[in-house]
Amino acid sequence: MPILGSIIKKAFELRSKPVEKKLSKLNPVIAQQKELVKLLSKAQFTAIGEHYKFSKLLNSTNIERDFKASVAVHDYQAMYKRWWYRALNGETYVTWPGKVKYFALSSGTSEASSKYIPVTDDMLKGIKQATLRQLVSATKYDFPLDFYEKGILMIGGSTHLQYNGTYYEGDLSGITAGNIPFWFQHFYKPGRRISKTSDWATKLNEMVKKAPTWDIGILVGVPAWVQILMERIIEEYNLKTIHDIWPNLKVYVHSGVSFKPYVKSFEKLVAKPLMYNESYLSSEGYVAYQNRADGEGMEMILNNGIYYEFVPFTSENFDDEGNLRESPQALSIGDVELGKEYALLMTTNAGAWRYLLGDTIKFIDKKHSEIVITGRTKHFISICGEHLSQENMNRAIELMQEDLDIEVKEFTVAGVRHGSLFAHRWYIGTNDPLDPDLARQKIDDHLKNLNDDYRVERMEAIKDVFVKVLPTQVFYDYMKEKGKEGSANKFPRVLKNSRFDEWDRYLKQRGLV
Repeated sequence: MPILGSIIKKAFELRSKPVEKKLSKLNPVIAQQKELVKLLSKAQFTAIGEHYKFSKLLNSTNIERDFKASVAVHDYQAMYKRWWYRALNGETYVTWPGKVKYFALSSGTSEASSKYIPVTDDMLKGIKQATLRQLVSATKYDFPLDFYEKGILMIGGSTHLQYNGTYYEGDLSGITAGNIPFWFQHFYKPGRRISKTSDWATKLNEMVKKAPTWDIGILVGVPAWVQILMERIIEEYNLKTIHDIWPNLKVYVHSGVSFKPYVKSFEKLVAKPLMYNESYLSSEGYVAYQNRADGEGMEMILNNGIYYEFVPFTSENFDDEGNLRESPQALSIGDVELGKEYALLMTTNAGAWRYLLGDTIKFIDKKHSEIVITGRTKHFISICGEHLSQENMNRAIELMQEDLDIEVKEFTVAGVRHGSLFAHRWYIGTNDPLDPDLARQKIDDHLKNLNDDYRVERMEAIKDVFVKVLPTQVFYDYMKEKGKEGSANKFPRVLKNSRFDEWDRYLKQRGLV
């Protein structure tokens, strides 16, 4: 019997019982109200706390209502220009007590320049706590004891941090690396040395070289880059599947983008079924993770230093470019409805206040507070009222793959003027033979079935749909040119304005359009 595995599993089980018991009794509404009170109490003597009179709010008979009425909603630019720049310059007690020692660099998929997101000690404790919860949830699955002795390969950004006089900056994975529990170091791959590497090509080569020496049970990372690593390892060692080198690989933990378009290509790289587990860790905090084997969504973490509000993703709250309008409607967790799309506002123990995260979600199970990510507030197309969501796009690609038995590894879409009307331009990354006209027909037909608004506008205002089929490497090369290769970087599913112009120039320079 694997003694170490038995000990680790028993420790996880002992840890999970009180956690599960506590969570089973958790009332989402009360839990969130308590988190808001804790956040206001701790930040009442900060600059933002004095500005918005948090001390007075704490005496309110309806704190949630008065909090929404008193505190402004912030996107990143507003939060940075009004408050966070002061913390970046070394000022203390700006939006959270004490001095901010770390800033996570994040550009997501929507912004051209990096965002500086404050990371406080309280936030790091919250991430550590949430990560531990996710780890102990593994005891719900019927894994053999020796599985708990296997390596966990985490493919993230560089763990190297840059010191800038008053603070450290870098990828969130680098900031959290110093907070990994000592007992976890034995399992953590690729290890400290390789993790510090900032160049993706170098890191990839190092991981391929070390792959035969690891016994990996869990893979963690963004689908595109994990897939590239597995393909490289299979090619390098002349294997049939990744299980020829990592026979004990059982779990893939993914985040950042919808995994559905990648399922087909992943299945060709493995010999045994993988358990796909989704997590939702942003630079602003740990939001949710998949906590039930039979659950389709991720369970929100409601008692760990974050208070959430939910803004209905409608034209009343957002303009045509996905920008938040003034005084949007914001709901508390007790008021949300199943199946409706919401943008997330977060108030956190890192000093974000009513902060627009930029993701859109919907609830699929209110009893378990389970959500799925549907896209980004700016990653939709509605140039003439078609209201095409990222969820629609992902599903259309998924169905096309099934119809034509092909693998699509990347894609992006743009809405453009076409004469006096409009058109959609699809760019599909695949290494399989694909007739653009057939792809166009399949995508168009599926979208008409998925989205009533699209079907109507397709007859009235969307004059045509264009499809350009490209080798997958074209997408990766573009990301490399933009300094976004590897790590947690994702290719944007929707291109608008200058981002589309850049992509179009890139393709023309290479003679691809």
